[in-house]
Amino acid sequence: MTDQDLAQLSNTAIHSAMVVLTLAMLAYAVYLARLAPSRDAVAESAQERELVTAGGVGGAGSGEAGAGGGATASDIASSSRAAEEPAGARKAAGIGWMLTLLATLLVVVGVVLRAAEVHRWPLGNMYEFAIVGSMFVLVSYCAWAFRRDLRWLGLFIVTPVLLNLGLAITVWYTDASELMPSLRSVWLAIHVAVATLSVAVFTIGFSLGILYLVQDRLESADTRPRSFMDKLPDSRALERLTYAVHIVAFPLWTFTVIAGAIWARQAWGSYWNWDPKEVWSFVIWVVYAAYLHARATTGWKRQNAVWIALAGYGCIIVNFAVVNVFFVGQHSYSGL
Repeated sequence: MTDQDLAQLSNTAIHSAMVVLTLAMLAYAVYLARLAPSRDAVAESAQERELVTAGGVGGAGSGEAGAGGGATASDIASSSRAAEEPAGARKAAGIGWMLTLLATLLVVVGVVLRAAEVHRWPLGNMYEFAIVGSMFVLVSYCAWAFRRDLRWLGLFIVTPVLLNLGLAITVWYTDASELMPSLRSVWLAIHVAVATLSVAVFTIGFSLGILYLVQDRLESADTRPRSFMDKLPDSRALERLTYAVHIVAFPLWTFTVIAGAIWARQAWGSYWNWDPKEVWSFVIWVVYAAYLHARATTGWKRQNAVWIALAGYGCIIVNFAVVNVFFVGQHSYSGL
């Protein structure tokens, strides 16, 4: 099979993944739309919460149940949400999940075929960064979703991935080409792969952060409008998930910065060259370090800390979509 055939098959796999992701996005949207409670359902849910509270979930007996391994209030609420899901919503969520798995497989196939076409790690230009990053986001989400119910998060994962793949195909697409001499190193597979993986995890954290801020605003409102957000985890749980994801992503980005410095020393003779890409990578590290510091500091509101994390993701977008394309430096290898 020629390289041209491999390129065609890779592009077909990516285009097919976009179609499947579009269908998955619609299925998840239907799922969330059907989760929106009716007026009667809201009233019944409020009565049930009152009965549960009066019956001992918050009473003296609850402490013994929690200590003995019994169901907590959070477990009860989660089970209640699952039991209240309409059959149509569960069906839509199942369809969305299966389509997500299929799209993940198609993106993996597209990346593997691209690697076979270029005879190297597919990390040499903007297009390759984009499709590999999309693959990491989908694989990370699917792996996490096998461990816990994350159907409510599906829409907020497949949508940015679909947008990223669309930009990759229409704006950042580059034909196979030889690597620059400085990129012909084992560090390409180490430094750039870990950087792409960390950005993928940061993307999941960004989606969770947005959901947390919306949920927190709704919970603090005097009159909360009915929406699918009523069926999602509460703001406290969403904030903890946001923090947990960033705890995973930050060490990966730290390794990215350190590995980049080591590679720069081998390629250009200096650990630090004040290249635009290096500067922005360090800016991203500082902003996310500020988020983790604020999150652990007494007196800082969790909402303000999450806003810092969102600013960090904004820096990632600038680093990827602006610095790579419009800034000239030693990292000018976007291929555009």
